[in-house]
Amino acid sequence: MKFQMPNERVKNLKKQVLSDNWYRLEKVTFDFQLDSGQWETHTREAYDRGNGATILLYNTQKNTVILTRQFRLPTYLNGNSSGFLIETCAGLLDKDNPEDCIIKEAEEETGYLVHALQKVFEAYMSPGSVTELLYFFIAEYSETMKKTAGGGLVEELENIEVLELSFATAYERIQTGQIRDGKTIMLLQYLKIQNILH
Repeated sequence: MKFQMPNERVKNLKKQVLSDNWYRLEKVTFDFQLDSGQWETHTREAYDRGNGATILLYNTQKNTVILTRQFRLPTYLNGNSSGFLIETCAGLLDKDNPEDCIIKEAEEETGYLVHALQKVFEAYMSPGSVTELLYFFIAEYSETMKKTAGGGLVEELENIEVLELSFATAYERIQTGQIRDGKTIMLLQYLKIQNILH
């Protein structure tokens, strides 16, 4: 992690743990200095689930991508009637670096053992409430790299369906609303903008 000087416009930062059940939810109070020099006291809640990584597997010969489909409770609670989302493979870093994490997650979720990764960017996905920084990768896949059926880990109660879609179909599903996951949209658009797939 890069060392950064603290922001001198933030002081008296205090944290109170509200929940440490699944991940950590904290109530944070701090003073923030306005451009005028005046100080204001703010109270926010921040959800810390650690940082993560995601990857989009693609095949230039077949013009296809590998995505996953799984049940996501928060989306079900907020208008997604089935609760299922089509997504790129992703996982939390835990104690791994982003590269090792996503190689492991790709094999567990999709069954593909990838080697040549390309990191494309990093992004905070919900900076108003979640601390997570997500590392984005792409990698080319081939059938020889398929080692298992994928589907996730049984002990983690992952029931993941592996999807191989033409790039055109996947990209069209952004427009139709069948793909509504932010990280997935970003990586599909990256392949399109960089002219990697058509």
